[in-house]
Amino acid sequence: EVQLQASGGGLVQAGGSLRLSCAASGFTFDDYAIGWFRQAPGKEREGVSCISSRDGITYSVDSVKGRFTLSSDKAKNTVYLQMNSLKPEDTAVYYCAALSSTKQAMGVLCFDYIAMDYWGKGTQVTVSS
Repeated sequence: EVQLQASGGGLVQAGGSLRLSCAASGFTFDDYAIGWFRQAPGKEREGVSCISSRDGITYSVDSVKGRFTLSSDKAKNTVYLQMNSLKPEDTAVYYCAALSSTKQAMGVLCFDYIAMDYWGKGTQVTVSS
């Protein structure tokens, strides 16, 4: 059974840090890109950061560049999102999702939330001002 377990959310003051974890199981980790997405109340889900399984390149949306860092631990089948200098506008439910290498080979980007193959349950991140 494919599972993606996101954890690490919480309440933090502006300027603080959190590290989110996405633990994957039930599929070959190297065959999938892992992406982090977020959805704030009343807003569309948006891609935050993702790492390609094909070349290990990470991608991040402009609003988090320089503040959020994505990394992976293949031995633990886990991807981490280190979030620093958090802002109130980062408040959202954060989800991790997986995109197959087949779709990546077709040119699908790991930011394309419609194309993602598997989703985990979200973890709430709340940043107070």
